[in-house]
Amino acid sequence: MCSFECYLFLCVDPFKMGDVRPTLTVLAPSSKELEQGNATLTCLANKGFPSDWSLSWIVDGRRCSGIGWEVSRSPGALQTDRLYSWSSTLMLPADQWEKVGSVTCEATRGSDTPLSETLRRDQCSQS
Repeated sequence: MCSFECYLFLCVDPFKMGDVRPTLTVLAPSSKELEQGNATLTCLANKGFPSDWSLSWIVDGRRCSGIGWEVSRSPGALQTDRLYSWSSTLMLPADQWEKVGSVTCEATRGSDTPLSETLRRDQCSQS
């Protein structure tokens, strides 16, 4: 017996889909936001399957859990191509962002090899 997941009348057979690694994009905070004293970084995970990938943040080689910065994650959204997209945000004070060298978004799922995307602050536009 096969099991199917149905969302808004769109059925996905997980046995035929297979695992699809998402594409990660890390977006830097805007200059306007930095002027207001805040820095929000966004990690976009697009076109992955299934939806149980976990996103986490690594700042200058250290995991962000428990260091006082706010992290949030959106639930996976099923797209018309039957793949999921979701995001995570990391919020910290602008003065702390100015001291950061690099920020990495890491996607993990079970025992699969992690997938990551790194943003170096010195590569960000200052405009």
